[in-house]
Amino acid sequence: MEKQPYDVIDNRQRQQFQVEVDGEIASLEYRFHDQALVLMHTEVPERLGGRGIGTALAAAAFDYAQKHQLKVKVYCPFVKIYLRRHPEFNSLLLPPS
Repeated sequence: MEKQPYDVIDNRQRQQFQVEVDGEIASLEYRFHDQALVLMHTEVPERLGGRGIGTALAAAAFDYAQKHQLKVKVYCPFVKIYLRRHPEFNSLLLPPS
């Protein structure tokens, strides 16, 4: 996986992957359910938009899932768009229920 330009942290207490830029926090909210990583919602402050921060958050989430051998369920519309550009992660997805 290519190195992301942002330092993404896993804030387990808040269940978010986070990036701090210019004093603001962008996040991808997640949950664990039935031994899967469930990606809920990506939030990037408007001032930080267009810098690839959401993409870095999504990439970090899939990297985490691969490292921990987790399947992924996606509710977040941004991550669904990310997957169209990165079909290499489709093998991690749970089949639709």
